[in-house]
Amino acid sequence: MNIIITGGGTGGHLSVAKAFKEELNKREIRPIYIGSTYGQDRAWFENDEGFSEKIFFDSSGVINKKGLKKIYSLINILKIAKKCKDIIETRNIEAVISVGGYSAAPASFAAILSKTPLFIHEQNAVKGKLNQILSPFAKRVFCSFLPPYDPYPVSESFFEKRRIRKEVKTVIFLGGSQGAKEINDFALYVAKELEQRGIKIIHQTGKKDLERVKKEYEKLDIKVDIFDFDKKVVEKIEKADFAVSRAGASTLWELAANAIPTLFLPYPYAAGNHQEFNARFLVKYKAAFLYDKKLGPKQLLDIIEKDLSQYSKRLIGLTKRGGSRSVIDEIIKS
Repeated sequence: MNIIITGGGTGGHLSVAKAFKEELNKREIRPIYIGSTYGQDRAWFENDEGFSEKIFFDSSGVINKKGLKKIYSLINILKIAKKCKDIIETRNIEAVISVGGYSAAPASFAAILSKTPLFIHEQNAVKGKLNQILSPFAKRVFCSFLPPYDPYPVSESFFEKRRIRKEVKTVIFLGGSQGAKEINDFALYVAKELEQRGIKIIHQTGKKDLERVKKEYEKLDIKVDIFDFDKKVVEKIEKADFAVSRAGASTLWELAANAIPTLFLPYPYAAGNHQEFNARFLVKYKAAFLYDKKLGPKQLLDIIEKDLSQYSKRLIGLTKRGGSRSVIDEIIKS
């Protein structure tokens, strides 16, 4: 079966694209990847042999642009969509899978124009602008936050190493691959208190803030497992008993799959405030915590005194294995 996977820009979108690619590879299908020269697409997939072709176009987003720049971006997307339509027709593509992000636009529009089945994976609890436009034309939209609650494409490694957390001996702070200054400052604020309670710290800072945060820990004379980014972050998470994290969909479901209770500090400028809505989904089931600015860092210190085993158990009840498999099964059957 000839399939295109398109979309990306950020690690969240790209991790889903990678999960689908790996599932297709298990079935001896090497899809084509279509992404953008902007964002992280090329860094993730340029040398990935799991794709039969990797094509990167000079496409960019439209939403945050104004005036002539917005018009130019729209015209550029339509031009690239025509090239994508040619690819679909010459490669006899039978399905296009969009994982979202601005780099998904040209190939997704091309699928509609060529009447090729379009499948969309919506990561977040709030649909992105592009997916709002494309959804009526899609054969199926997969989403873990909305009925029928499709299982999220999470690596099996997060399930394999999950465990029930009862008491907190180690806290991990996660700001994502780009880092989050707010979470870094939060960690530094509570670090001394955590040390006094005998609680170890694991901290992902992001590349830009690594040196600053490292120096601050040195001033506090606290030993920390500190790193900027690690593709094997599951090995860090499994050591921890509690997480403080942003609420991007991929990170949220990875933490949930590992059954680690989490205090979410959503990125406040995320489109449609989707990170807060993502976090509220788990909070609704009493399976996570949402940061309250009125309580401040003291909120974490209060939470870690709790018996968190029920939170771990609820997370296990909310997560299912085989997210990639179930999505690809449905695409191939249709």
